[in-house]
Amino acid sequence: MMFVRRRFLSIAGAALVLLATDRLAEAQLLPGAPKLTQLLKADLTRQNQTVQETVVNLLEMPPGVSAPWHMHPGAQEVVFVLDGTLFVEIGGEAPKQIDAGAAALIPAEIPHLVPNEGAQTPARALVTHSRSDKEKPFVITLKGSP
Repeated sequence: MMFVRRRFLSIAGAALVLLATDRLAEAQLLPGAPKLTQLLKADLTRQNQTVQETVVNLLEMPPGVSAPWHMHPGAQEVVFVLDGTLFVEIGGEAPKQIDAGAAALIPAEIPHLVPNEGAQTPARALVTHSRSDKEKPFVITLKGSP
């Protein structure tokens, strides 16, 4: 009798696990269910793989506007465009267009520029900085281009 009860419980437990797994898979397909989409996965550069602080900002940039050339000491930057289009110019490289839904990775210690020049619409982006040293200044503005 004890053997039958144990066998029944193990079969019932397995059935519940399968049912729960099936429901979880279905939930990802239902309208309104949360969906996690990886947008960027990258190792830290120029920071000895250390992060003391992560800072996330919402950037709202009107058409025809650009921040000056700048850099972030000890902070890698990820720009994820929510709306509109931005251009990212890193170091002396040619500008790269970043449309809504795309991301750009800017290494620490590298001069860069992120303009919304030539656009007819505002742009919005999430900007994340992974800082290796909170004692360093957050941003240094540079004169001219690199």
